Amino acid sequence: MSDHDWNPADEQEEFTSNLPNPGGLAGALLPVAGFGVSLRNFFRPTVTEQYPSVPANIQPRYHGRHQLNRYPDGLEKCIGCELCAWACPADAIYVEADSNTPDHQMSPGERYGRVYQINYLRCIFCGLCIEACPTRALTMTNEIELAGPTREGLIYEKKDLLAPMEPGMLAAPHPMVEGTKDTHYYKGDVLGATESQKAWVRAHRPDDETLPEHAAAGTEQA
Repeated sequence: MSDHDWNPADEQEEFTSNLPNPGGLAGALLPVAGFGVSLRNFFRPTVTEQYPSVPANIQPRYHGRHQLNRYPDGLEKCIGCELCAWACPADAIYVEADSNTPDHQMSPGERYGRVYQINYLRCIFCGLCIEACPTRALTMTNEIELAGPTREGLIYEKKDLLAPMEPGMLAAPHPMVEGTKDTHYYKGDVLGATESQKAWVRAHRPDDETLPEHAAAGTEQA
């Protein structure tokens, strides 16, 4: 056979599909089967969420507003490592760290997050920041109402992100639990504020609202 007589189509095999090809009525209804989900829901009653009149039904693991957590004695979990800022694909997190001192202990260990900002104009709520946090200091809540009238108001500062004080906590700064290291905090060995920590706060901040005597007075007034 000469080159002029060769035809590529002569060497191509006929394509045969491995998928079933029903005929008759079943084959005629195949295009309609793709709309099965739509047709099943077409005649069902419409359900309209009555938000904001009725609170939204948020799933437990929903990625909402961030929260900076505390240890049971009140010290902050954030150590200012900036791993969350490095992990953020939208560059929405800004962190500045500072050193703890004996008179200003904000978190266990050597450093704490002095400045912590999240720009919710940039945040995409992907959750990569909380995966990067080595101390579980940063988590995400179910809060979804983040709208505001100004752009500046959507840049949350540390004071906006810190978790509320729970019973038994003392507001930082104050010393670590006596005889402990930062690893004891990470392992969950610290269960609350001790009497020596309360005594230190009384000596340095006698009017601190998180002291037991002031917290009890506030509860009675409420």
